[in-house]
Amino acid sequence: MESNNYLLSLAIILISTKLFSLASRKVNMPQVLGTLIAGLILGPSVLGMLTESEFLIKISEIGVIMLMFIAGLDTDLKQLKQTGGASVVVAILGVILPLAGGFLSYHFFFHDATDEIGMLKALFIGVVLTATSVSITVETLRELGKLNGKVGTTIVSAAVIDDILGIIILTTITSLTDNKVKLSVALGKIALFFVFLAVFGTAIHYLFRCLEKKYGQKRRIAVYAFAFCLFMAYAATTWFGVADIAGAYFAGLFLCNIAKTQKYVAKKLNVASYLIFSPVFFASIGIKTDLRGMNKELLIFSSILLVVAIATKVIGCGLGAKICKFSNKESLNVGIGMVTRGEVVLVVAQQGAQIGLISPTLFPAVILIVIVTTLITPVMLKFSMKDKDDNNKDDSVDKNPLLETQSTFMEVEDS
Repeated sequence: MESNNYLLSLAIILISTKLFSLASRKVNMPQVLGTLIAGLILGPSVLGMLTESEFLIKISEIGVIMLMFIAGLDTDLKQLKQTGGASVVVAILGVILPLAGGFLSYHFFFHDATDEIGMLKALFIGVVLTATSVSITVETLRELGKLNGKVGTTIVSAAVIDDILGIIILTTITSLTDNKVKLSVALGKIALFFVFLAVFGTAIHYLFRCLEKKYGQKRRIAVYAFAFCLFMAYAATTWFGVADIAGAYFAGLFLCNIAKTQKYVAKKLNVASYLIFSPVFFASIGIKTDLRGMNKELLIFSSILLVVAIATKVIGCGLGAKICKFSNKESLNVGIGMVTRGEVVLVVAQQGAQIGLISPTLFPAVILIVIVTTLITPVMLKFSMKDKDDNNKDDSVDKNPLLETQSTFMEVEDS
């Protein structure tokens, strides 16, 4: 029956992503790279075996929410407090430079920023480049054992701030083209979001402490925690206009320092995530990509924009880290970790198309940025974060129960 095609699609995705991730590991590359390539090959750009469906879209949305929730659970609050100021500086410079770079690239290539609408179009290309999709970086850092450390915490925190700054800029530009959108209302919602976090998140934190004392490590705790994550993701995007992944990440943060609960919930959710949700999410990035509409002029502009997208993030975020007294290597790692774009860019671009600031012909350029930055970021991080010897490795490899669970689970599956 045609209605059951989603079962076949899911089976193909799970098998192909696993095989490609194993092949990626064989050549000493992050396994997430193989998963992304699998999606690209299955999608319309190569084999055309799979296309986007409502089922895959929803599963992938849950996948990225789970990924960011686990990243929040895995965060060291002491480290976060130490890097909080650095994250703000990194995020600000990681928005300003790409915004300027995208604007100038469009302006000098198309010579279109001569009137108000042309200026807004050029500015919107800059807005597209400001977005950071940290989910790929989170996965890579976890594989490398660097997520729960100074650099990893700074990257994840800065990416969340990045999204909020991007929403403010996007709302500002949208308000200039659409009188229905009020900037003051949007900014007020963002402020209320943080008030909501402070009040509701604190209450939930103490509630889970009480549940831990009463029930210990029972399955209901993991269910309650995941329900809390989904609610926070819903509230963030529906009530306050903030990305759902930000709500999921903060949900993890509120539970990350409840020792037994954190370990138990991470262990349970990690298995569910890697069994189905994460593979579908990473594969969906490639499946939704169609590069067949590229022509010579668009390919040249895409190449320019791609170089600008990479350079401005590495330089801007790396400079921010350096200002905050990170070492040269740490600053470079922070810059590289902020390079990847993903679903956030596609959402921003789609909104730009709806208000006439991005023509359909420019979508392949945006998609190319998403694909290339998504593919090269794990590779760049792999080499930039490679330790000279085993003694320099992050202690989180040994101490992080999430990583231990992931490793054990993958070994069982591979056997």
